[in-house]
Amino acid sequence: MSVLDLATVRPEEGIRAAFEASVELAQAAERWGYTRYWFAEHHNMATIASSATSVLITHIAEHTSTIRVGAGGIMLPNHSPLVIAEQFGTLETLFPGRIDLGLGRAPGGDMAMLRSLRRRPEDSDRFPQDVAELQLLLGPPDPEHAVRAVPGTGTEVPLFILGSSLFGAQLAARLGLPYAFASHFAPAALTEAVSTYRREYVPSPQHPEPYVIAGVNAFVADTEDEAAQWHQAALRQMVIRLARRGVELSEADADAILATPHGDQVRQMARHTLVGSPSSIPAQAAQFARHAQADELIVASNAPSTQARYRTYDLLAQALDLPGRGGIPASA
Repeated sequence: MSVLDLATVRPEEGIRAAFEASVELAQAAERWGYTRYWFAEHHNMATIASSATSVLITHIAEHTSTIRVGAGGIMLPNHSPLVIAEQFGTLETLFPGRIDLGLGRAPGGDMAMLRSLRRRPEDSDRFPQDVAELQLLLGPPDPEHAVRAVPGTGTEVPLFILGSSLFGAQLAARLGLPYAFASHFAPAALTEAVSTYRREYVPSPQHPEPYVIAGVNAFVADTEDEAAQWHQAALRQMVIRLARRGVELSEADADAILATPHGDQVRQMARHTLVGSPSSIPAQAAQFARHAQADELIVASNAPSTQARYRTYDLLAQALDLPGRGGIPASA
């Protein structure tokens, strides 16, 4: 079990508070026994502060000591592979054995953001070549390669391919890399993509067996009713966030939309969600892991407050009996 954090900015608290909440949650996740703590690169989004992903990873790694910290992921078409190799080579040098580098080919923002980054939509077409170049830059020194990442070369930072379609699954299988599927917001191709990845997997020296991480949302509270309320609040905010720019929606408007076929589409986007009290969560988590053929779940929680998010991960650790927390047995 791992944590996916977007450094959520709550208007009443601000960006600095979002970073402080991430530090507090990462330290607690380490105590509770979560495996890794990942941030996702997004840009031009008022409620997400994980845009300078490698900087935020540094901050979290400085304030923890054992949990793996990384990107889930870096949107590689936004960057030169050399720059990413240097950034993550630096991180691996500072925090040896604790850094992960998940790679995605989506832009992590809109067209205006792409123009501001001096990028084009077609830059994503070279994603396989960029991944191969990054592997070369992080691998052993190659006398035939004119460019070295300093730091970076020889650090062998673990790479993960992220995706929500067959493209990422096939690329990860061909390269012999772990695969992380974004089922927490794009669930449509989950089973087909993971089946394709496992069927076509080509073993590599670093990864002789395929390895799947599946994203899942979670709202875990002391009671079923409270968890359901948190879930409904998150769906409401999702509707408001997806509204066209310039359209102001109240919570009542969002609830009305959720009662329409459009609301059904929103619920489908987030259909892989654990909702309940600690007694009902283990069965839900086990069922989803089987459905996703997952070796690991990475959990995102858009709970309605910083405290509710913290409580979700705390109770989830207890419910699943993670190594750092005694609690309800996973077989319950």
